[in-house]
Amino acid sequence: MPPPSRQSLRGLDWFVFFVADVQTGFGPFVSVYLTAQRWTQVDIGLVLSAAGFVSLIGQMPGGALVDAARSERRVAAIAVAAICISALAYAALPIFPIVLSASVLHALASCVLGPAIAAISLGLVGHAAIGARLGRNARFASIGNGLAAAAMGALGYLLSARAVFGVTVLLLLPALWALRYIAAGEIDPERAHGAPPPERHKPPIRPGALMQNRPLLILAGCMLLFHLANAAMLPLMGSVLTMRSARWATVLIAACIVVPQIVVAALSPWIGERAQAWGRRPLLLIGFAALPLRGLLFAVVGNPLLLVAVQLLDGVTAAVFAVLVPLVVADLTRDTGHFNLGQGIVGTFVGIGASISATLAGLISDHFGSPWAFAGLAIIALVGFAAVFLMMPETRPAEEED
Repeated sequence: MPPPSRQSLRGLDWFVFFVADVQTGFGPFVSVYLTAQRWTQVDIGLVLSAAGFVSLIGQMPGGALVDAARSERRVAAIAVAAICISALAYAALPIFPIVLSASVLHALASCVLGPAIAAISLGLVGHAAIGARLGRNARFASIGNGLAAAAMGALGYLLSARAVFGVTVLLLLPALWALRYIAAGEIDPERAHGAPPPERHKPPIRPGALMQNRPLLILAGCMLLFHLANAAMLPLMGSVLTMRSARWATVLIAACIVVPQIVVAALSPWIGERAQAWGRRPLLLIGFAALPLRGLLFAVVGNPLLLVAVQLLDGVTAAVFAVLVPLVVADLTRDTGHFNLGQGIVGTFVGIGASISATLAGLISDHFGSPWAFAGLAIIALVGFAAVFLMMPETRPAEEED
């Protein structure tokens, strides 16, 4: 196929940007909003747990659904519309059955939206240019997240927490507008799913065969270890900051969220380019190495401002994995027709690690103190680094080597 037009590439840029804006409303703002509606912490926890469970079990079916679809644009549009419907339900009727249904709908939509964006990207540019494209996606997503979090936080403060969900609904229009600028005819449907081109006459493999793909399972296991160590670090650090400096804790936590986003926006395109030149493995090792260092620094650093500086390492890992994880999955599922299912397999392992992380860190912190909790998470992260170093092969295809 001829290279994609500038219009389609720009459309994808802005679609990723606005999708990040839409998704931001379902971060910490949900808990703030429901607390303001006089919900109990038990009910809030049930809603969040239900969404987390659905998101976990929906990763592989969501990826398989995107692989089966013949129009990734339509799947993405339906997912964005579903997210906005759930936001409207939150704002209009904050009662338990409606909010629970809305949270489940949002989780299901998210399970297909991420793979759909990656599939559109691969279908547009192909395997040879997907590293640079994923880097660009990560930059626009990071900028969208940062700006949306700041704007929604200001609106929540000046108006009400409900206004956050109103903004989410309004953002549906520019997101769909940007999606229309991606020409459907420029997205190769076979390439978008990682299938071989028709001229190769290669039969597709069974979906179950991916569970015998050893490098893919190694990647998934390493990502489980990474998120087992990573997911609890910022919440645990937030608790430590609150105990040390309650007055400035909220500001410092906001800085800890914004600073990595700046790093991601700055580094992601460079990482996409280096992945094509250096290969995938060196950058994966850098991403994994930053986490145990971050955990050890959290364990020994007491100055709140220095803790914010340590969060620069979180930006490094976020930039690496935003590009490298879908890129390595694309390498490992090439010519299988199951690129998005491969993303779902890795996403399931990520969800398992993240769901256990907070409980594990809480147990260590309660019994031995937060420094030991950070040290324990750092040790898990070090095991993940060792697993990548010892077991993960280079996946860059030979024809892409310099």
